[in-house]
Amino acid sequence: MNTVGEIYDKLCELAPPELQLPYDNSGFLLGHGAAGVDKVLLALDVTDEVVGEAIALGAQLIISHHPVIWDEMKRMTDEIPENKKLLRLLENKIAVICMHTNLDIAEGGVNDVLISLLGATNEGAFDEEGCGRKGSLDKPMSMEAFLSLCKEKLCTNGLRYHDAGRSVRHIGVLGGSGGSNLLGAWQAGCDTYVTADVKYSVFLQARELGINLIDGDHFCTENPVIPVLAQKLRASFPEIRFFISERHGQTARFY
Repeated sequence: MNTVGEIYDKLCELAPPELQLPYDNSGFLLGHGAAGVDKVLLALDVTDEVVGEAIALGAQLIISHHPVIWDEMKRMTDEIPENKKLLRLLENKIAVICMHTNLDIAEGGVNDVLISLLGATNEGAFDEEGCGRKGSLDKPMSMEAFLSLCKEKLCTNGLRYHDAGRSVRHIGVLGGSGGSNLLGAWQAGCDTYVTADVKYSVFLQARELGINLIDGDHFCTENPVIPVLAQKLRASFPEIRFFISERHGQTARFY
C-alpha cells in the first residue's frame, strides 16, 4: 500500500515547495507520513463539510489547495474553535497535504489550467512572482461573448466585471485574489484580466487604464486545477481511489 509520504513526494514533483511565496504554509501539514493510503479526497479547502465527507468515504488523506494550518499553534484544544476541525482529522487518522502558492506558480498548476480553460495559448507569467499567466485567443471576441465563456467554463453563478469597451484577445489570469496584479497584466499588454476578490479601487483602476476586468470568484478561478491534479495522481497511483469533493463549492451567491 502506498503511503502519505509517497503521495507527498509526487506532489512535490508536480509543485515544488520551494516555489511557494514567503507568507505561505504549503506542505504536509497533518498526520503520519508512513500511514497507508487507499482513498484520497481532493478539495480546494479543508472545510468542516470536506472533513465529514472524507470520514464518510473512509479516506486516509485530504489534499487541498488552501492550507488548513496558517498560524503557529501554541496549544491544541477544543476551546479554540479553529482547532475542532484539526482534532476531528487527527481523531479519524486523516492526514492533510496542502499545495498552495507553489501550485499557483508551478507548470501545469492553477494558472496554467485556468488560462487553458479560457481558450488562450499560454505565453508564460506576466508578474514577477510567477503566479499569473498571459495568453492570446486565436481570434478576438466581444466582451459579452467572453463573459459568457467565463461563466460557463468557471461554473460560476455570476461575474463582476468592468467592460472597457474593447474586444478580448490578449488575456491575463490569476486564480484567487489577484486584484493587486492588475497593473502587471496591463503592462504586459493584456486587454482583459480575469481574477477574483477584486476591490472597488481596482475596478476604478481598470476603468482608468482602459482594461477589461472580470472577477470570476475565488473558488471558481482556482478549483479547475483540482480534477487536473486528481488525474495526474491517478496516473501515478492507479491502486488508490482519488475522489473530488462533492460537498465543497462556490460560497458567494448573487441575489
